[in-house]
Amino acid sequence: MPTLAAAESGQAGATAESSSRALADIPGNSHEFYFTRGIYSGEFDDYDEGGRWAIDYPKADHQFLIALKRLSIIDAYESDNAIELTDPRLRRFPLLYAVEVGSMSLTEKEVLALRNYLLAGGFLVIDDFWGSWAWEQFANQMQRVFPDRAIVEIPLDHPVFNAFYNIDRIIQVPNVRQGWGAPGGGPTHEYDGFVPHVRGIFDDDGRLMVLINWNTDLGDAWEWADDSAYPLKFSTYAFEIGINFVIYAMTH
Repeated sequence: MPTLAAAESGQAGATAESSSRALADIPGNSHEFYFTRGIYSGEFDDYDEGGRWAIDYPKADHQFLIALKRLSIIDAYESDNAIELTDPRLRRFPLLYAVEVGSMSLTEKEVLALRNYLLAGGFLVIDDFWGSWAWEQFANQMQRVFPDRAIVEIPLDHPVFNAFYNIDRIIQVPNVRQGWGAPGGGPTHEYDGFVPHVRGIFDDDGRLMVLINWNTDLGDAWEWADDSAYPLKFSTYAFEIGINFVIYAMTH
């Protein structure tokens, strides 16, 4: 079993500098999909490895891509692809993944860049943030991006839940430490995030632009799927719903 310190620290060296090097390799490649992680500004940052945007990075991204390539016919770039929100290359990538958004504090340039990306057809997937305080902080940031658009619950009959796999219920996916104890009946929530939700923001034509996984941690399930102590039911669900998000992003 991995040590608790390893589980808490995430992947060392996750910096914007290393991410920009990975991104620089992409123009020489020709793939239909790049799993793209958003680098955002954070005022409430207590993570030492490059910002809370980098939690579980890059291992979670790599292991998700292994599953995506094995379980679908998508021609996916096999490595990570982290990018700043203000990078003009962002529009080349239909899906943008962001985590720990309770720490998000966007600059005005980031607000404008994210709004333009989403209205141009981009799809933002939010993951791994818990509880009422983090929700309030994130919702305030989204209010800046879309002052006139509400965040709503996404019904289970929405196409995002059956784009590839049929998802008929929302499962709370625990972090690795709680996952180790979950088979014995341990808690799966953090803070006051007792109930998992999948919420979203739609454009004027009904297209889902922002998908928000709140009170759940898909990224840890991807990252620790190779750990026999982490329950298979959580990693299986996380891979299936994540693949749905990719298929939806590429077809809408």
